[in-house]
Amino acid sequence: MAVRKVSLVAEAAIILLCVLAFFVLLIVISSVKVVQQVERGVVFRLGQVQSHFRAPGLTLIFPMIDRMTKVNMQTVAMGVPAQEGITQDNVSVRVDAVVYFRVIDPVKAIVNVQNYNWAVSQVAQTSLRSVIGQADMQQLLSDRETINAELQRIMDQATEAPWGIKVQRVEIKDVSLPEGMKRSMARQAEAERERRARIITADGEFQASKRLAAAAEVMAQDPASLQLRLLQTVVEVAAEKNSTLVMPFPVELLRFFDRAAGGDQTPREGTPRTDLAERLAKAEEDLARAAEPSSIDSVKDVPPVPGLESDAPVGHQGIEAPRDRSTQTPNVEGPA
Repeated sequence: MAVRKVSLVAEAAIILLCVLAFFVLLIVISSVKVVQQVERGVVFRLGQVQSHFRAPGLTLIFPMIDRMTKVNMQTVAMGVPAQEGITQDNVSVRVDAVVYFRVIDPVKAIVNVQNYNWAVSQVAQTSLRSVIGQADMQQLLSDRETINAELQRIMDQATEAPWGIKVQRVEIKDVSLPEGMKRSMARQAEAERERRARIITADGEFQASKRLAAAAEVMAQDPASLQLRLLQTVVEVAAEKNSTLVMPFPVELLRFFDRAAGGDQTPREGTPRTDLAERLAKAEEDLARAAEPSSIDSVKDVPPVPGLESDAPVGHQGIEAPRDRSTQTPNVEGPA
């Protein structure tokens, strides 16, 4: 009987030891925590936060006394929903953005704010509305770096010191304008391009007129060159396989009839014929000035055409002026 009692006591002791070992194993397992490299552990002991957070790796806590909360330290990219607002110049716009932030103090991020992700999202929306009201439409479209810097400054003031969250970057993704404003801007851009095209065309015509004036100066000295040019034009027209050929009436023939009718062949007083070399030199100078790069920005910058403002007499530069036949008195001899 005594041996049996001893065996029962031994069995009970073994069972008790096994139960104690199981509880100890549970305590050890529950006290061992693993903190990842991108995380930090904030420990609450009996409801009070510890000043020092746990570093990455294996850490121990007291079961049923300590409670550890892990905080992710990675940079978070959060999209800000599109916000509608009115700019400083009274234009209704719709703007959305993206915010990049990270936790720099895990204790403040857990203790001072309930849900820091949702809180940062709300701060971003209100800050975006505030910046929209302080900027004009042109600044929103062209100077986004200033808008981004202002958004980051406003959000840092609200999140870094009290919540331990650093806003690293804020970017405006899209600015939506009303359809009427888009059409107005398109018309304005089209009008500006048309204005520049007309100024460039006028500048080209001005330079072409200089070339034509120089060619006219050369041809005016030799009437045969006009005839050669006429024949060259006829050849060019005939090369197109046309069935109809238009022959212009030569100007020299008209002048011949004019001289035969007794027209005055002497130049008028006050209109001396300029030497050919001088006229060609002047034409080359004008061409050199016209070939210079043009920096015309407005209609007022278009240079005037030389000769249009001056009241040059007709028949100047060696070109015979046509005479008004209605005022010419015929030379009719009466009976002797």
